[in-house]
Amino acid sequence: MGQGRAVWLAALMAFLARFPGLLWPLRPDEAGFLLVAQSWDPEPDSLYGPYFVDRPPPVIWLMQASDWVGGPYAHRVVGALCCSLLVLAAAAATRELAVRAGVADPVAVRRLRGWVAIATAALVSNAEIDPVAAKGELFGIPLVLASCWLSLRAVRRSSAADAAWAGGLAVLAMGFKQSIVGGLVFGAVLLVGTAVARHHPWRTVARCAGAAVLGGLVPVAVVVGWALVAGVRLRTLWYASVSFRSDASRIIATQDSSGAQSRIGTLVAVFVGVGMLGVVLWLLLRLRSLLRLDAVATVAVLTMLAADLAGVAVSGSYWTPYLFVPIPPMALAVALLVTHERLHPVRLRVARVALVLLVGSSVVSLTTWTVTWVHGRVPVEVRTGEAIAAVATPGDRVLVYGGRADIQWATGKSSPYPYLWSLPMRTLDPGLTDLEGVLTGPDSPTWFVEATFINTWSELGTPEIEDNLIRKYQFVRSACDRYRIYHLNSVDPVDVDVDCSTPFRTIFDR
Repeated sequence: MGQGRAVWLAALMAFLARFPGLLWPLRPDEAGFLLVAQSWDPEPDSLYGPYFVDRPPPVIWLMQASDWVGGPYAHRVVGALCCSLLVLAAAAATRELAVRAGVADPVAVRRLRGWVAIATAALVSNAEIDPVAAKGELFGIPLVLASCWLSLRAVRRSSAADAAWAGGLAVLAMGFKQSIVGGLVFGAVLLVGTAVARHHPWRTVARCAGAAVLGGLVPVAVVVGWALVAGVRLRTLWYASVSFRSDASRIIATQDSSGAQSRIGTLVAVFVGVGMLGVVLWLLLRLRSLLRLDAVATVAVLTMLAADLAGVAVSGSYWTPYLFVPIPPMALAVALLVTHERLHPVRLRVARVALVLLVGSSVVSLTTWTVTWVHGRVPVEVRTGEAIAAVATPGDRVLVYGGRADIQWATGKSSPYPYLWSLPMRTLDPGLTDLEGVLTGPDSPTWFVEATFINTWSELGTPEIEDNLIRKYQFVRSACDRYRIYHLNSVDPVDVDVDCSTPFRTIFDR
């Protein structure tokens, strides 16, 4: 098989490997983003209107557009396309790195591109990370790797246009998740290193840097312009997109973090099982040789990798989808390594074995996920929401406490409380005074679902909430021994029948 076809085959396999997205309902973040997108009504002091989410507008725009075009699961097709684009960007960046390393033979370049494309497809398709949900990380990483490719090409061609596109894509990636800064880090280090190493005159590097800055300002200008037209104050946009994270970090540091701490072990195990640790160790083992081969590109990749891994480490939440973010620098690292190892027959065979292990891990993880699904799993969150929807009346509203937007979505009802996620609730309503106001106000929710114990994160404000639940609500039942469902006091008996036994098969069965 030609190595050019290997790249396209790898891209196709990366797309098809997202098939679990057809087999499982919306995850909490996806459901929350869709709820925000469908009810979007910007106000001067509220970026999104009824609900708060700490994300810039681009990710909500994408969710809104995909929902409008193809329904609530269409964004998962977009996520699969992003995986294919990531593979193609990895192949393109590999070509640039091979040319920098002096690989003149087109056949050799195509072979290297094929290997890196396969490795990238294996990393992004590994079900240990997340084979189902499509959200900010998955949408942003192809933009990052495309930015790195264009940065490399800009340096080779002294092209201000390429640099401008690289800057624009790097900043746009942050519009899907603010911590995806790898494109900016790689481009900055590459340009500075190029100037320091005197590969190009400082004037040429400055011209490219200026173009990159201008390109990066384009997505910022679009978002700011939209905010001004929509009547949103810029400080409101800035808080939701940027400064909220510092407030949230303080909350994470001061409140109970046993749940997050328990996820660290899982995150590390996945990091090892996917093969990422192996790539890092391989890179460090060959670091001295790589610095001799291409010091500037090697330092840029190493810095980018360090920045992305540090972002995962300091996140405070440690969800496995965060491991999508380091995949672009991992792909670039593999490109540097196979380009170097091609000169050593024994090492080249070892490199091939390493790539086989990456692919093997991906195949095993997808197989395991599929077997688990075939045996049957019950999405309790969806079944809980569906049970409420079956007996709810028009005009009912539902409040889900504890950050399970998938339950909220499945009810088909709106929430009078603006916090669909637990972290914004804990940060912006730490004493639960807003929640108490909702429960005691004239427009109280008809249904209250205790998805997390009221006092999970803090005792502050919880007695008042518990008193209001006792006084105004009747306990209906515990859904599958997991989620406590309440209904406003009424004369007529209220009950819900939660299906705790029927597995979820496909999104088409809904």
